[in-house]
Amino acid sequence: MNEITLRELMMIEDELRAESITAKTMNWCASQCQDAGMRSMLERMAEQHQLRVAELSQYFNRTDHVQ
Repeated sequence: MNEITLRELMMIEDELRAESITAKTMNWCASQCQDAGMRSMLERMAEQHQLRVAELSQYFNRTDHVQ
């Protein structure tokens, strides 16, 4: 894989933060939701965002791709 620049890494980190905030917001919305179907859908969506954050974080924590 090609090395990424520090600027690209910073942009990825910004996106990771946004994904994390989105997951937390969806979990909060799910906790406020009275409809079981909607609550379940929001929880699944939040989980997908959390998994993306974990996968990308794990990838960047174990490799050295920065120029």
